[in-house]
Amino acid sequence: MVADRLTDGVRIGQLLASEVTGNEGRLRRLTLADANPDVEPTADGALAYRIVRTVDDDTTEAAERLIAEVYVQSDRVRLEFVGGDTDGADDLPTVTAAAAEEAGLRVRPKAVRPPRTLVFVEDGAQVKRALPVLAAAVDAI
Repeated sequence: MVADRLTDGVRIGQLLASEVTGNEGRLRRLTLADANPDVEPTADGALAYRIVRTVDDDTTEAAERLIAEVYVQSDRVRLEFVGGDTDGADDLPTVTAAAAEEAGLRVRPKAVRPPRTLVFVEDGAQVKRALPVLAAAVDAI
């Protein structure tokens, strides 16, 4: 058994970014936006990057839909799944909360407009548990 746990928020964020960008399955349409490679963790969380989904429609331009914002704290990463008015996004906070609870991640609703669900990834091993939550978000939109 491994005695050491990866609890560096920046490194956890990097692992999550790598899993998202390298995924060829259900998450293949997800990309990173507004990435800050020099992000420094803060107590409240510093925005490291956004996870967006490319949405193709009948127009010539592909649009991006925000799935989650990823914030880095010193010992963890916080994903904020943002609800909205379009493309089924109203259900996004509810769907991702259920998926995160099922994956064994810590979840907290945030009562703001638009509504958000906070999902905490507290060590490197939990990064893999976050992937089904992102897949549930993709399926919801």
